[in-house]
Amino acid sequence: MSKQVGIVAFLLTGLFIVCFTSVNSNHTEQIQANSRERKIQKEVLTQIVSFHKYLKDTLLFELTKDKVDGRSVRQAFLKSRLLFKKFEWASEYFTADLSKRLNGPPVEEIENADLLDPSLARAIDPMGLQVIEEFIYPEYDTAKKDELISAVSHLITNTEYLISYFHDHQFADWRILDATKLEIFRVITLGLTGFDNAVALNSMQEAAESLKSLRNVLSLYVNKKKKTALLRDLDASVTYLYHHTNFDSLDRAVFITRFGNKISAGIAQLEQDLPGRRIKYNRMLKQEARTLFDSDAFNADAFSPGPEFHTTAAKVGLGERLFFDAALSGNGTRSCASCHHPDLSFSDGQAKHTAIHDSANLLRRNVPSLLNVALQSNYFYDMRALTLEDQVRDVISSKQEMDGSMEAIIKYVSADNSYSSLFAKAFSANTEKVISSDQVTNALASYIRSLIKLNSRFDEYMRGNENALSKQELKGFNLFMGKAKCATCHFAPLFNGVTPPKFITSETEVIGVPVSLADSTLDTDLGYYDVIGIDSYKHAFKIPTIRNINKTAPYMHNGVYQTLDQVMEFYNNGGAAGLGIKLSNQTLPEENLHLTEKEKKAIIAFMESLESK
Repeated sequence: MSKQVGIVAFLLTGLFIVCFTSVNSNHTEQIQANSRERKIQKEVLTQIVSFHKYLKDTLLFELTKDKVDGRSVRQAFLKSRLLFKKFEWASEYFTADLSKRLNGPPVEEIENADLLDPSLARAIDPMGLQVIEEFIYPEYDTAKKDELISAVSHLITNTEYLISYFHDHQFADWRILDATKLEIFRVITLGLTGFDNAVALNSMQEAAESLKSLRNVLSLYVNKKKKTALLRDLDASVTYLYHHTNFDSLDRAVFITRFGNKISAGIAQLEQDLPGRRIKYNRMLKQEARTLFDSDAFNADAFSPGPEFHTTAAKVGLGERLFFDAALSGNGTRSCASCHHPDLSFSDGQAKHTAIHDSANLLRRNVPSLLNVALQSNYFYDMRALTLEDQVRDVISSKQEMDGSMEAIIKYVSADNSYSSLFAKAFSANTEKVISSDQVTNALASYIRSLIKLNSRFDEYMRGNENALSKQELKGFNLFMGKAKCATCHFAPLFNGVTPPKFITSETEVIGVPVSLADSTLDTDLGYYDVIGIDSYKHAFKIPTIRNINKTAPYMHNGVYQTLDQVMEFYNNGGAAGLGIKLSNQTLPEENLHLTEKEKKAIIAFMESLESK
């Protein structure tokens, strides 16, 4: 008995020692984490204050001289952008809306654009560094001196708001690492493409500045006794950019595979090793993604109406049967697959499909591909549907497209025993035991969400297969991401208009598509303007993906171009401007890209490498 008590006492003592040590260890780790978080927060604040001071003391000072020197102004502007890049990772992550005031696109933005009542939407004037850039490049415009001074003054004021926010904002380790990884993705998809410095094209230096800043932050999370692979990769990436400063000639494929992917994967490992709890965001790009090109990096359910609408195998199976069932249409002659053919990447090969009741009449717009369509936040060319369920409901009820009735569909599937069984299995949590319209649309939407295929030869290359792409295709990728500026609208790796790195908002563009090849007048379709009612969005259309583009001809919202050669010629000449169309709100750069025939062929070859397997 005495011996047993002694053993128990020994075990309990041992347990106490282990627990005590663990508590002390956790306490020490927490103290270290708090110190690290405060240090990073203080450094970010210092960087923002330095940016603010430079704007006031140098950039604004140069502009308020009696005789302004354009060269000095441009130098001060470039330095201002470099200072911004030091803390961009933090401002974009923690204060995204405010950060837009510092470095937002030089076009009107829409507030409340996703509300169900479009009348509540309003336009917000552009402001920040990108707006200032247009005043001073390619030359300083003396006639707009007052406007430029006003733009810089607004930038200074908005930076003061940023200082106020970060003055007492508490950082958390898991959010810091999440933010730094997103900055790597931002550099890859936006920084190196000239997205936010479209005229100055100081992209390599700016990307290097961002990476240097991240290096200082991430060094606090690695073992100080040795220089880890992550820090070595960051150092090497900065060196590479300093040695390859020419915008047109930078090999972005090499940068991404040799540096970018390794760095983001290294940060992801730090995230994984980090102790403690963290918030799980509903983001299309999954938080645990190691690179942008992981096979499972994107969440197809991110833009579904809610968790109960998430995809399941049972819903997909049911949705597939509904997708090919012509009985869903008003006259029993048209299914979803009638316009979305699987062998054509779920498009139809026509400029415009015919109306259901009258083959002499055409639908208003071209039929888009459904492959990867779930990886965007708005649907239809005019962005009018917020979810795939909304889109399905709209198509079924359209008098021109399917002329169906949800009441008739429910009556039809409820009377069919096999359908009833499939609905019961797919929506087993339904307590009412009756089929609803939400179930019909969710089943169809779930099938469409299952059509995610990010498995092209391009994806293989980015995942490590160096032989997956030819030299011509790699040349085309670098042109696409650089000189041709395609990637400033068709963002990698989805190559649609959902803006990285958070992939939340779908973009539109005004490019000025003509009526036909023979008639170079502007197509009268007003696009997004008919939904939102804001003048700057007249003739604006959602940016579609170019994945599987070799199977989805003809192109544009009206199907005007039959070949990719025609598309490339349109963009190379500056869109509407190149056709002699005067379109005051054109967002596509009007300048000729000066692409050679060989370069255009290379870009087309790259785009064709995006075909899904």
